[in-house]
Amino acid sequence: MKDGKFLTIAFESSCDETSVAVTADGREVLANVISTQIEIHKLYGGVVPEIASRHHLENINAVTEQALSEAGVTWDEIDLIGVTKGPGLVGALLIGVATAKAFALAKNKPLVGVHHIQGHISANYIVNKELEPPFTALIISGGHTTIAKVTDYNECEVLGQTRDDAAGEAFDKVARVIGLGYPGGPLIDKLAKEGNPHAVEFKRVYLEKDSLDFSFSGIKTGVLNYINSEKQAGREIVAADIAASFQQAVLDVVVDKAISAAKCGSGESKAKLAVAGGVAANSELRRRLQAAGAENGVAVFCPPPVLCTDNAAMIACAAYYAYSAGAEDDLSLDAYASLPL
Repeated sequence: MKDGKFLTIAFESSCDETSVAVTADGREVLANVISTQIEIHKLYGGVVPEIASRHHLENINAVTEQALSEAGVTWDEIDLIGVTKGPGLVGALLIGVATAKAFALAKNKPLVGVHHIQGHISANYIVNKELEPPFTALIISGGHTTIAKVTDYNECEVLGQTRDDAAGEAFDKVARVIGLGYPGGPLIDKLAKEGNPHAVEFKRVYLEKDSLDFSFSGIKTGVLNYINSEKQAGREIVAADIAASFQQAVLDVVVDKAISAAKCGSGESKAKLAVAGGVAANSELRRRLQAAGAENGVAVFCPPPVLCTDNAAMIACAAYYAYSAGAEDDLSLDAYASLPL
């Protein structure tokens, strides 16, 4: 406790970012330190789990010290420890979980394990002080594409989800096919600005009538088939047009379903849509959701890009609300590669 405010320190290590953050009363970020491994994993075209785990182990103590220093607080003033428990790369997660448990024991602090996706949703609370449940959430990342009804802090009901690839996974795979490298999402976002989104009409997959589920494996295959057919015909392949057309096809479906879910929600939730996850940093997705929300009477909330990608501030916020509701873990807390929302 400092200046009458409840302080939470949190650890995030689910993939290739080592992050430690300190928040006050859940929504005020005092420090949010992120040590990324992107340049390391670029050499391999994607995240190598073993390498990610080793770098988390090397970085986490220094990142913790930096977060406390930037926040201007000591361990004595910390009231709660939060940590991502899953889903994610289990070896990477274990570094954060073990660190959080060690500090909880050594400093005699309460401990709360956080679902990574609940953390992403909670990023919206940090920048939108007026946002409270219930609302509809679109979680869109490299591992998830889910529409959920958020009924309370850290509680939600899944309305629809991907049946195969996540949207971010499709972005990464298509980026690799057209020679952009890793990470694919930001590179496609950038290149698509130079291309014609109507150059190639890739199929939009809506599935059954009124379904809020997604399927992106088909469009990924469609891009590969298009490139192969153009090569066989001896025609020029314009990467910017492919990136723009692919992105347009994916976002057509995502925006339509997300806005539809928000409009069809019950009570207050029908007027609010919160966007979360790494792909929520995509500039065209943000623009189109805001435009569609304005047209359909839906208030759309998007965190800034730094809070869309993996970070510990969102975990600290989620931990604060979980602890306020009575949740607490003991030292048997474990890491989980998969975890239902």
